Amino acid sequence: MTIRTWPGAALALTVAAGTAFAQQGQGPVASACNDDLAKLCAGKTHENREARMCLEANKDKVSVACKTALETTGGGKGMGAGKPQ
Repeated sequence: MTIRTWPGAALALTVAAGTAFAQQGQGPVASACNDDLAKLCAGKTHENREARMCLEANKDKVSVACKTALETTGGGKGMGAGKPQ
């Protein structure tokens, strides 16, 4: 009986871990700028970096936490993630 339930338990743990990782995978900007994004950049998507570009354009209006996240992340601080210099 134990042998038959072990694979099911392993699968359940894998799925739970994957879900937790996906939620954590939002990143510092998405976490810190959630309210600012809704207020200043409603309708902007994460495709083609629209959301990041909108937040950067409104950096003087965003929260301190969001501004810090924008300035300390990305491929050149304030340049957006994944853009090597």
